[in-house]
Amino acid sequence: MTIPDPDPSAVAEFWTRARGAILAAEPGLQVPVRPPSAWGFGATPAHADALLDLVLEGTKTGTSSDAREYEEGDDPLPVQGQFDIVLDGAGHPRAVILNTHVETVPFHAVDDDHARAEGEGDRSLAHWRDVHQRYFSTYAAHDHGFSPDMPVVTERFRVVYR
Repeated sequence: MTIPDPDPSAVAEFWTRARGAILAAEPGLQVPVRPPSAWGFGATPAHADALLDLVLEGTKTGTSSDAREYEEGDDPLPVQGQFDIVLDGAGHPRAVILNTHVETVPFHAVDDDHARAEGEGDRSLAHWRDVHQRYFSTYAAHDHGFSPDMPVVTERFRVVYR
């Protein structure tokens, strides 16, 4: 089972509240009027909820994705300064994150600091590699397969609204 698509009116309502709170807390921040992309971490509702919990408690401050998914799909590559609405496993908006750093590197070049920022398991690079190799192999929307040289988009973010 995948994460359900969010209700557009719920996202718009959430963004209105979030945007006002963000502007009040950080008046110099350039916050778009239109809602940003809304998505959930992981591939299943349970995974989305578990990863969202890590985000909300401050343990998860990074994420990564297969760069080839962007080449083959409709979504643009993430960029620094980008806002995103994070959904729970039921597709409800729960938080807004702001990308503070985005870089594309080969899978084998992801480092200890990024693995720790992802906040999963024991937060080690070995755990990150094991989990992400399985994830990228299982849930790829393309047929390129896994490779240690495959491009991975690494993002660092901070929560700006919950």
